[in-house]
Amino acid sequence: MNLPNKLTLARIVLVPVFMVLAGVVQYGTSSYTNGAHWYLAAGIVFALASFTDFLDGYLARKWNMVTDFGKFADPLADKMLTTVAFLFMMRDGVCSLWVVAIILAREFAVAGVRMVAASSNHVIAANGWGKVKTVLQMVTIIFYYFAAAFDPGTGIMAIGLVTQLLCWAVAAVTLISGVIYLWQNRQCFVTAK
Repeated sequence: MNLPNKLTLARIVLVPVFMVLAGVVQYGTSSYTNGAHWYLAAGIVFALASFTDFLDGYLARKWNMVTDFGKFADPLADKMLTTVAFLFMMRDGVCSLWVVAIILAREFAVAGVRMVAASSNHVIAANGWGKVKTVLQMVTIIFYYFAAAFDPGTGIMAIGLVTQLLCWAVAAVTLISGVIYLWQNRQCFVTAK
């Protein structure tokens, strides 16, 4: 297994670590003031995992180590990491159920197209819109966790409002990227057995 694929697997391993850290406290509650450090820890783990997303792709292209496993596992690792984070943000009341529903619907639709393509021995890599979507999702999550960690308790409404706006921007880009992805790969449905 090459280094880019190991980095992808490391990102998958970091998902439960992030879940534990993000699950300890809830932003805006009475227990939050004693647990802001957990948000910082969750933000650091998420940022580290996000960096592995950039690094594995960069190294795979630079060293000509792009593999079918990487094409499949890299977007899967991204989806696991970001979806978990948005679920915890929904729990905290800063991300709408509708945003999470749009994200999940898009990811299931794309996964379905990839499975149909895989049944005919074809691997579909992420497109440019998918990468923009992932970067915006990661920036939104990193903003939220670091802002929550460093908020002295007076900026809850401002952080919540900015995070909600970013979440709706994520929803829009996610929807656009999903429609484009399905349109670009519509041939998979025509040739499916």
